[in-house]
Amino acid sequence: MPYYTKEELKKMGFKYLGKNVKISTKASIYYPETVEIGDNSRIDDFCIISGKVKIGRNVHIAPFCLVAGGEEGIILDDFSGLAYGVKVFTRSDDYTGLTMTNPTIPEKYKKVKKAPVYIGKHCIVGTNSIIFPGVKLAEETAVGAMTLVTKSTEPWSVYFGIPAKKIKNRKKDLLNLEKKIPRGRR
Repeated sequence: MPYYTKEELKKMGFKYLGKNVKISTKASIYYPETVEIGDNSRIDDFCIISGKVKIGRNVHIAPFCLVAGGEEGIILDDFSGLAYGVKVFTRSDDYTGLTMTNPTIPEKYKKVKKAPVYIGKHCIVGTNSIIFPGVKLAEETAVGAMTLVTKSTEPWSVYFGIPAKKIKNRKKDLLNLEKKIPRGRR
């Protein structure tokens, strides 16, 4: 996978850019002046990152992900990850038919839910899952593949389904492994 060079990344004008950041040359970053990326994080092919987004340290965003921060913002805390095809939204139209939808319609004819999203430390979101506006994934939450997360989660829990339901507690072994990562790689 070809990545932008350190010099190319600096020229993009990120709000903050940590050390050892890798971004595929096939990823699309809109409004980089509102994007912060921590040390050792990676964004893969065909991802779209737009709006206010803060990516912590050692975060991985796999191919075909959409992280649409808008003005509300999305935070991906340290050691979190999005598997292939995950979509994270801070805005959603009202689909009931009471109002109109889509970006070509004037605001006064629409009802859009707008709320920030937080993805906590050590969270993992499985392939093709969707995170809705206002959701807070508590630290160490694991979301199974093809899960629709419409509500915030409990820490150290595993969620799966449409809509997401807690199915079990998550093991804490990963905290010991985090301590073994060399300081410069954390």
